[in-house]
Amino acid sequence: MSRFVVAGITQLETIVKVKELPVRFSPYSGEPDTIYFSTGGDAFNTSLALKWLGDEAELVSVVGEKQDLSIFNPPDREVNLETDYVLPIIKETPIEVLLYDVRRKKQHFEDLKDIRDAKYDVGIAESLVADCDIVVLSNTNFCRPFISLARERGKKLAVKIHCFMREKEIFNEDYLQNADILYFNDNTIDEEPYGFIKEMQEKYDPEIIIFGQGAQGLIIYDRQKGVTVHYDAVKSVHIVNTAGAGNALFACFLHYYMKDGDSKNAIHKALLFAANKIGYMGTSNGFMTEQQLDAWEQLIWNPRGTM
Repeated sequence: MSRFVVAGITQLETIVKVKELPVRFSPYSGEPDTIYFSTGGDAFNTSLALKWLGDEAELVSVVGEKQDLSIFNPPDREVNLETDYVLPIIKETPIEVLLYDVRRKKQHFEDLKDIRDAKYDVGIAESLVADCDIVVLSNTNFCRPFISLARERGKKLAVKIHCFMREKEIFNEDYLQNADILYFNDNTIDEEPYGFIKEMQEKYDPEIIIFGQGAQGLIIYDRQKGVTVHYDAVKSVHIVNTAGAGNALFACFLHYYMKDGDSKNAIHKALLFAANKIGYMGTSNGFMTEQQLDAWEQLIWNPRGTM
């Protein structure tokens, strides 16, 4: 079990299943079981996944000044998160609406409200960082002070880069230069992936780079092993919704990487973890315990050993 501090966005989410994207205009649609509302966000989902896997995960985030924090821990969920470091210091909680269709195409509508102006007093969470094994950050403004705090305390730093764009790279340089582990996805990156990873490797020298490619899997760079390798996604027969798969994969990778330092084993487990997660609706559902994940792995790849 590792101790994580996870800082970043917590939001409210509405997921809508549509017949196809782009959506054709219709004045009314009354399809049952097509609209789902829940809580989510990079930091929230990552923290929750880590807790499912048995880690200690302290969520550091900001929400609207009138937000009822009990919504983040519904009574029917087996695993809950402490919200002592989720501060109601912005006007409204960020909101995302996600449209998706049967072809797994997705369209996000994100309203971050006034989170870009949020100022988190890192002194409140300084003791958390001092006692943790790793700090996990989203590249949002209020998380920046945690970079120097993690470095001063000698803590490993992992960063999930949300919506990387070349024209905004300069605003992410402090995250990129200081991260030991970097996660990107190809949602907003149209460049040749191996060339992109090589540039990030040479420019910022991280220990690990993960480049998520959705249904095509991912590419991982490991400096210590001296390899850059593609892994296919684990095929899941029952796919409900792929939203949140990247957060699940990143959390699971970090769990196992902190446990044994083996990036190959960690990414192998993470791909399984994400494959199970997309069989559930909502970005914060479908997580497994370590024991459940190990049992599933045995059923898939070592059936004789389970008999």
